Amino acid sequence: MTISDWRIELIIVPVTDVDRAKAFYVDALGWHGDFDQRVSPTLRFVQVTPPGSACSIAFGEGLTDMSPGTMKGLQIVVPDADEALAHLTEKGIEAQGVNDLAWGRFVDFTDPDGNAWTLQQLPKRD
Repeated sequence: MTISDWRIELIIVPVTDVDRAKAFYVDALGWHGDFDQRVSPTLRFVQVTPPGSACSIAFGEGLTDMSPGTMKGLQIVVPDADEALAHLTEKGIEAQGVNDLAWGRFVDFTDPDGNAWTLQQLPKRD
C-alpha cells in the first residue's frame, strides 16, 4: 500500500471560554466561523479557518483533555509579516515581531488563553 495525499485539516486548540475564543478568532483575527454546534450538554464544537487555509482549528467543550494555553508552536504562513503585524495591532492584539531570520520573517502572538501562534513570511526563493 502506498501512502499519499495526507493532509492536516483540523487542529484542536484548548480554551477556557468558548465564546471568548470565538470572538477572538472570528471577530478580532477575522477568521471564518465555519461551524458552532452544541452536540450534547457536554459537547460543543466550534470550527474556524484562517483566510485561504486548508487547515482549520476547533475548540469547544468536551473536545480535549489538553489544558487551555498549552498549544505552542502553531504556525501560519502569511504573504507579508509587516501587514500581518499591522492587522494584529489594528485589532488590538498584542504581538511581537517582526523578527527577521534567515528562514523567514516572524510575528508572534497568543490567544486569550495563552495558546501561542507564529506567523511566518517565507523567504524569497530563487
